[in-house]
Amino acid sequence: MNETLKEKLENLPSLPGIYQYFNDKGKVIYVGKAKNLKNRVRSYFHKNIDSPKTEILVSKIEDLQIIVTDSEIEALVLENNLIKELKPRYNVLLKDDKSFPYIRVTNEPFPQIFPTRNIVKDGSRYFGPYTDVKNMKSSLRLITKIFKIRSCKFDITEEAVEKKKFKICLDYHIKKCEGPCEGLVSRERYNSMVNQAVKVFRGKTEELLDELKKQMAEASSNLEFEKAAELRDRLEQLQVYTSKQKVVSADLEDRDIISAAFEGKEVAATILNIRAGKLVGKRQLTLAAEENTEPPQIYSAIIKFYYTEFVEVPKEIILEVEPEDSESLLEWLNTKAVKKTNFIIPQRQSEAKSLLVMCKQNAILALKEIQLQKMKKEGNVPYVLSALQRDLRLKKLPRLIECFDNSNLQGSDAVASMVVFADGKPKKSLYRKFIIKTVEGPDDFASMREIIHRRYSRVMEEKLPFPDLIMVDGGKGQLSSAIETLDELGIKSYEIIGLAKRLEEVFLPGESEAQSIPKTSSSLKLLQHVRDEAHRFAITFHRERRSKRTFATELTEIKGIGEKVAQKLLAELGSLEAIKTASEESLAKVIGAAKAKLVYEHYRSSENEVISN
Repeated sequence: MNETLKEKLENLPSLPGIYQYFNDKGKVIYVGKAKNLKNRVRSYFHKNIDSPKTEILVSKIEDLQIIVTDSEIEALVLENNLIKELKPRYNVLLKDDKSFPYIRVTNEPFPQIFPTRNIVKDGSRYFGPYTDVKNMKSSLRLITKIFKIRSCKFDITEEAVEKKKFKICLDYHIKKCEGPCEGLVSRERYNSMVNQAVKVFRGKTEELLDELKKQMAEASSNLEFEKAAELRDRLEQLQVYTSKQKVVSADLEDRDIISAAFEGKEVAATILNIRAGKLVGKRQLTLAAEENTEPPQIYSAIIKFYYTEFVEVPKEIILEVEPEDSESLLEWLNTKAVKKTNFIIPQRQSEAKSLLVMCKQNAILALKEIQLQKMKKEGNVPYVLSALQRDLRLKKLPRLIECFDNSNLQGSDAVASMVVFADGKPKKSLYRKFIIKTVEGPDDFASMREIIHRRYSRVMEEKLPFPDLIMVDGGKGQLSSAIETLDELGIKSYEIIGLAKRLEEVFLPGESEAQSIPKTSSSLKLLQHVRDEAHRFAITFHRERRSKRTFATELTEIKGIGEKVAQKLLAELGSLEAIKTASEESLAKVIGAAKAKLVYEHYRSSENEVISN
């Protein structure tokens, strides 16, 4: 530690504020806030530091600066702003924080509603941020249609309407707008529809439905049947919209569920928005953190980044762990909240715990996607293999896959195939065919046991590379047969699955229920490709065997020609037609002059019989 830093540490005030650490190049590497700057900053330089991340950070500190504030809340807001602006290396940072759109309700006599990425502080209301842009846009289209919100960008004022500056457009004629540009709808009625749309953005759909039902009943009792019919249509459209929102809580409370999954420097956070007991939104945040960052620090950063000026703070925020500086965070959140908010950290099995588990699963999936995209970008490994490893929960990347399939016709000519895929592509030089030797009749399970035994006993004897994934074409029966045989061989460490054709279900060892992989997943497409290739290879081999047996039967009907001679002819000349048209000399080269004469004369006499008839 240099003398300048020592001197600054000795003269720190016992006041709230923020502190900034600088490295030897004068760059800010960390920004923090404190209720008591003296105690907090000095705590970094104690001898007994538990966190590896803090140790590395302290080793790089060459200078520090402080800014004293009036309160801890003011310090928290300043810290958050500085982190966003400076992006210090050792803080948890939000990636692409400027890319998330909001829904803007403009501050005008006849407000517009549209998505935007630019915040203009002119009294407009903002809702978001929305991380799923596609869903946000489709919902916005539906809501503006239900409430007949104008799509034009005109500056519609009372003066402009009186002077007839604007004309109605197509939206009015197709009943998507009520024509505020020509004064065909009052300002009060239009703003009432805007406020109803705002209730939908806030997740207050049940409250809005009750309001519309009352308005419809009132219009009907006043004999305003056209207005009542319009309200009925709006009510029905809204009910269709809300029916897509899953009811996840029985107590109708407003709450946000926050969960994070992190590995290395990657952090994926999922926020589920529950309003009046319904899941009305899901937000995804991608953050960057230094390795070994503690979970309380990560959750604290998520809360600071997510609850911006325009994000509604619910009554409850459910988390896995208590965030760092939870008291000051709550105090800050309560300055923004309509009702007092609380952090809930569920310990026992409950509705809140179940919601947290669901949120965690979404965060894990998001993290896996981030990692896969990173791998894909770096080109280290085919994307599909990483997706397969994720979907099947494999311990290692399935770079070498071996797949087995059986084929027979009512038990006759039973054969099997093994295809090999290396790095997601077929390796045809390693394909193998099997003639089933020990099984009589159509018994797929016994056939699977035979080929698995033959293949992997040879792998062990010849010390061949063991596959990263073994795959059998079939369900639980075929999978159980294969596992039984591998266990008998004394093979302990292996990954194996079964893929059933009917519903494309994946069967895993030790699990009674089949696992479903999303139909759009690239990993399922790879499994289907491997399975179909094994099936094609087995069917082709089976047809070859069956046709050879058929041809061999015709040849063995010739007196003096046995099965071995027939097979030899077929192997050399390729087909029965070639044998029939071959010269006696050609046949003699394969099977000798005496037998060649028998075959040649048999087919010539047959031709003569056909001609004479």
